[in-house]
Amino acid sequence: MSEQGKALAIQAPSSQGVDKLSWRDFLELTKPRVVALMILTSVIGMLLATPGVPGWSVLLFGNLGIALLAGAAAVVNHVVDQKIDTVMARTRKRPVATGRIAATDALLFATSLALAGMLVLVWQVNLLTAWLTLASLVGYAGVYTLFLKRATPQNIVIGGLAGAMPPLLGWTSVTGQVDGHALLLVLIIFAWTPPHFWALAIHRKEEYAQAGIPMLPVTHGNRYTELHILLYTLMLLAVSLLPFVTGMSGPIYLVGATALGARFLYFAVRLWRGDDRRVALATFKYSITYLMALFVVLLVDHFVRY
Repeated sequence: MSEQGKALAIQAPSSQGVDKLSWRDFLELTKPRVVALMILTSVIGMLLATPGVPGWSVLLFGNLGIALLAGAAAVVNHVVDQKIDTVMARTRKRPVATGRIAATDALLFATSLALAGMLVLVWQVNLLTAWLTLASLVGYAGVYTLFLKRATPQNIVIGGLAGAMPPLLGWTSVTGQVDGHALLLVLIIFAWTPPHFWALAIHRKEEYAQAGIPMLPVTHGNRYTELHILLYTLMLLAVSLLPFVTGMSGPIYLVGATALGARFLYFAVRLWRGDDRRVALATFKYSITYLMALFVVLLVDHFVRY
């Protein structure tokens, strides 16, 4: 064997080692950061459902079951969006997109997570929460990812309902019934979703266009999208005050929600006036902080009152 051939033979195992499958690849399939935000809102839904603190069993098993089913939906999203992910810079290194995990193995993993999640919810929580969580999985992985995402620029508006469900799921885990106040929490996330995702879509407009995804900036342009971000932010500000209006929360929440909403509105106005991709990215990042802070303030207000 030539010296060059020996060198190649020595290098080959090292190259394979770089692509070696890891448990982190399966964890990445579940979109842990997204699931963590969902669980935060689920926990807060649980804590808001009663004046006191729910038992450890419902806190543990309720959130475990919801997280498992949310992770299953995320895995299906990886499989369905495999070709799209290879085009977009922020997703091209995902495990299914790169081939580190085969689509069939990913689907088997998703099925296992979903079955485990349903088993936990049915066995340890209640049937209502189990079926509502399963409906959220179908809504996100099936209706949104398979159909709406590629069918209409209103994909985020219509499909946002599935992602808005965790506070309701947390609430029903504790009470076993759907409550109007829990639906207010769903409404807040539902109104928050379009300006959150459209800000990112402006920043990633070229990638969405290349992938053939009809996001609003791609189909109607930045200016139209920025106007709708502004309008939805105004709607979100109004919706976020409903917990105070209905007596669900008190003055602490009113002050916090108003301040956080005013900051969100500031970013939306800047974006509408300036059409700057950097502002779009800043708006997207703040929107995440906004949602987390809003629910934390709601929780603080709840415990101060009770």
